[in-house]
Amino acid sequence: MLQDVSANHRQQYARPVTSVITMANRRDHFLARWGVNRGGHRVELGLYALGNPTADSPVLVTANYTLSFDALRSALAGIDSYILVLDTKGVNVWCAAGKGTFGTDELVRRIEATALQDVVSHRVLILPQLGAPGIAAHEIKKRSGFRVEYGPVRAADLPEYLQTRQATPEMRRVRFTLRDRLILIPVELVQGLLPMLAAAVVSYFIGGFLAAMGAITAILAGVVLFPILLPWLPARDFSTKGFILGEVAALPFALAIFLERPEAAWWLKAGQALIYLLALPACTAYLALNFTGSTTFTSRSGVRREIFTYVPIMAGMFGTSLLLIITFALIGLLGGL
Repeated sequence: MLQDVSANHRQQYARPVTSVITMANRRDHFLARWGVNRGGHRVELGLYALGNPTADSPVLVTANYTLSFDALRSALAGIDSYILVLDTKGVNVWCAAGKGTFGTDELVRRIEATALQDVVSHRVLILPQLGAPGIAAHEIKKRSGFRVEYGPVRAADLPEYLQTRQATPEMRRVRFTLRDRLILIPVELVQGLLPMLAAAVVSYFIGGFLAAMGAITAILAGVVLFPILLPWLPARDFSTKGFILGEVAALPFALAIFLERPEAAWWLKAGQALIYLLALPACTAYLALNFTGSTTFTSRSGVRREIFTYVPIMAGMFGTSLLLIITFALIGLLGGL
């Protein structure tokens, strides 16, 4: 009887979907990677039927972010299964778990909304490993009767995992390769483009061409160089890594102050060089914090602790550089420059 109920329910409520990634899907992926219509890359919520699933077919859970959904369904080519899509506001599984939208309440709500208990004979949900921070498995069991099972980190490993229901250590290992990091750059670059141009214009009118180039360099270091160099930058937390990279980026500009005006008083040159050594690292380190939400290098509590610890330091460094700029501007007005 359950087989008949499942078939009827699937036809009425489980949307059919294939594992084929179309050109339209690829266009959507490209726009998502470049931050175009960032919140609009979503799929409809609910239950999807991939292939011809039965009451015994596995149920896999994912986010309603198109890249997450498409990565899952394309990895399941040839496997009859159900895909349960949660409302994560168009955010990927890892970030949504951190924000709480890929969470316990939403999963229970979606189970009830799709009457999943009438579709499958088993009571097992396969969730992505990176969704674990947002899920209380015991609460899911208590409130819905479904048991949570965590699949591998990468969707590509699902076919092997579904055969054995055992994840190897390699399947559990979180990798953040150069390719993974490069993928993050376009969206950060697009987001930072207007602020970078604005900072460059303001810096040009305050300190000339060198200052404008300094502003551009600090921002590019934070959104381009930082993710590329992340594993090799010393220190553990992202802020310190950002400070180090920012100081390296600032050094040529600080040295340029001494070379550009050799006749100026040493204290004047030192003070102006200090502006670069304070402002640029603060800017780069602040931008580096953006990547804490894009990687699995940090935990939610660790990110919160890092923000509360280092953002005041960044603000203090940048504020001190502004005071120095105002001071030297006043000295200039008085004829001291």
